Amino acid sequence: MRIPKKNVAFCLSLFSPEFPAPFSSRILRFSTGFPAKIRSIHTAGFNQSNSHYSKDDSAGTILGDKASQSHLMASSNGVEGLHVWSSPEGGCKIDIGKQIFCNRSLNMKNILAVGFDMDYTLAQYKPETFESLAYEGTIRKLVYDLGYPQELLEWTFDPKYMVRGLVLDKKRGNILKMDRHKYVKVAYHGFRELSKEDKVGTYGNTLIRDSFDEPDYALIDTLFSLAEAYLFAQLVDYKDNNPGKVPEGADYSHMYKDVRAAVDLCHRDGTLKQMVAKDPKRYINEDTSIVPMFKMLRDSGRSTFLVTNSLWDYTNIVMNFLCASRTLDGSLSCNFDWLQYFDVVITGSAKPGFFQEENRANIFEVEPESGMLLNTDNGTPMPQVGSTSPEVLFKALNKSCRVFQGGNVAHLHKLLSIESSSQVLYVGDHIYGDILRSKKVLGWRTMLVVPELEREVKLLWELRDMRKQLRLLRNERDLVEDQIHHLKWSLKFESFRDDEKQKMTSALGELESQRDQARLAHQQAQRECHQKFHKIWGQLMKTGYQNSRFAHQVERFACLYTSQVSNLSLYSPDKYYRPSEDFMPHEFHILPL
Repeated sequence: MRIPKKNVAFCLSLFSPEFPAPFSSRILRFSTGFPAKIRSIHTAGFNQSNSHYSKDDSAGTILGDKASQSHLMASSNGVEGLHVWSSPEGGCKIDIGKQIFCNRSLNMKNILAVGFDMDYTLAQYKPETFESLAYEGTIRKLVYDLGYPQELLEWTFDPKYMVRGLVLDKKRGNILKMDRHKYVKVAYHGFRELSKEDKVGTYGNTLIRDSFDEPDYALIDTLFSLAEAYLFAQLVDYKDNNPGKVPEGADYSHMYKDVRAAVDLCHRDGTLKQMVAKDPKRYINEDTSIVPMFKMLRDSGRSTFLVTNSLWDYTNIVMNFLCASRTLDGSLSCNFDWLQYFDVVITGSAKPGFFQEENRANIFEVEPESGMLLNTDNGTPMPQVGSTSPEVLFKALNKSCRVFQGGNVAHLHKLLSIESSSQVLYVGDHIYGDILRSKKVLGWRTMLVVPELEREVKLLWELRDMRKQLRLLRNERDLVEDQIHHLKWSLKFESFRDDEKQKMTSALGELESQRDQARLAHQQAQRECHQKFHKIWGQLMKTGYQNSRFAHQVERFACLYTSQVSNLSLYSPDKYYRPSEDFMPHEFHILPL
């Protein structure tokens, strides 16, 4: 069997430490020049049969309406002029960092409604400004509300230090990165790396495997959690070096609890959202492909909805920023035009509880102009007591998009006339709050937004030769170790003349020297490759040669995943997404060509 050229996306994925070097080198002849999904981080790939893979993006397209034109003429997160699929120039080139990857087959023709989260999904916050704002607000709460020393106010935040997928050990003050089998591969106490012996002694010598879940551990599974994880590491170091300066009785676990309380205080008093509302452009990335994406989905006959935990006032400001037309001077006016892109908007949803049908939360209709909450009968407009009821009822019955607060998923299904949960595709950024519950509890189809993925897949492509060499070094090390084991066995259980035994012992010494050299070369190369992705934590989707815990969660719960939500605009709204074929390890060595 030979691999057809249309499947070069899968061929390239074989450049991974998981694959034998001879097999990878044979594939190289086939895949040169076709940058595509690389299987070492993706357990299932995406077969793009109707597009050409390219490292370059093309010039922009212009849709019919002025709002779409203004969005397409601008840049999208620094990438000039993306081709929206529905445009005359669409459907041809997709940059490797903009592709959508598939874990489970999904035929978009079966999807009747597409829903979106807002924060960190539609609205991508800038870590250097927004995360710093969250960090500084949390520090102030710790000092002024929770009694921590004033010198904390002088601390600074490094937005690039922490990554998603880490686990905080609250009791021990450790930050961990583990593989999909929950083996700890990288561990720090505060900012001090733990030795291999300390790692094994703490997490590897137990009769019962630790689950690494709450309440003893905290999962860093959202981008918003990075600032609190960094602050926790700082507090661990501070306590170790200044034991008398932290509040009395504040052990590591208590300090983490204080950090969480300070973060919650920032949310409750509106500190963060007030700053964002004053200057959205400072804190939120502009993505000019969002409006064309909404327009294309709606033109294809699908319903669209928004479900966010943010309340109406903040939601309106953010969505105005993302969707409003730009004037010549770049100014924005706050209005409700963005509602034309949705059938239903649900604010204050309290996810993940929203996804539980037994959740008895009342659903209120929001009057956009005033923000007033109106009673409903499970989403159905009902007359309000007072003189405004006829007018309000008339508006509710005649507007194309209705805005609500609260409720549960049963209300949403009713509002959208959804008969089967598999008819819904929901796009979010939170593996637990958005993806796990909607997929596992409801059976919705899901797409996870992973902004870090864009850089990661490009690095994988650029480092393909280094990663191939890494596999060769590993094979060399394995081969030498097998020879050593065979010689030792022979010397132990077989009889030889003294001169033969001396020669074998000498050969054994040489092999052990080769093994040590191969091990050192392999470790150095692996460390160098690891640090290309992140100086501390390495690849987001890998831990050594295993998928990381985060990657395992993506594989289990996300039907699709991609770097940003507007990548949907680069594909047909009727696209049939198909994964690459899965292989067991024993199959890698016998795959036919």
